Amino acid sequence: MSNVTSSSAAERHLSDLARLRRVRDRIDREYAQPLNVEALARDAHISAGHLSREFRRAYGESPYSYLMTRRIERAMALLRRGDRSVTEVCFEVGCSSLGTFSTRFTELVGIPPSAYRRQVEAEPETEGMPSCVVKQVTRPIRNQEARTRGRS
Repeated sequence: MSNVTSSSAAERHLSDLARLRRVRDRIDREYAQPLNVEALARDAHISAGHLSREFRRAYGESPYSYLMTRRIERAMALLRRGDRSVTEVCFEVGCSSLGTFSTRFTELVGIPPSAYRRQVEAEPETEGMPSCVVKQVTRPIRNQEARTRGRS
């Protein structure tokens, strides 16, 4: 009987992980769309609280935090291109408030989006790098992660 129980628990766990991966993949694809945890959970057929807890357990951050990180990563890429204003970038990546966008950008990147744009224009540090390397080098690091990495 215990083999049946542990087998069904393992299957349920794998099913939950697959469901979380689909939610994460949707966030990656639709980051610029108006997404919220309730809608993501409803579409995954689980409660918002359960989605938040399990997503955090699996990926180390909440679904909302993951969504904002994707949006800020894309905003950084658009600001590096230099052909859009900060406001245009804000709305293009799916943020509906310039103030919230600027606050989250500053929190993740360490400087406001306008300062980031000026810095990139002054020193194009990623010029000539392959896009896959640029993505890794410029990935936003949360303040807590930066402090943890600094202590190592």
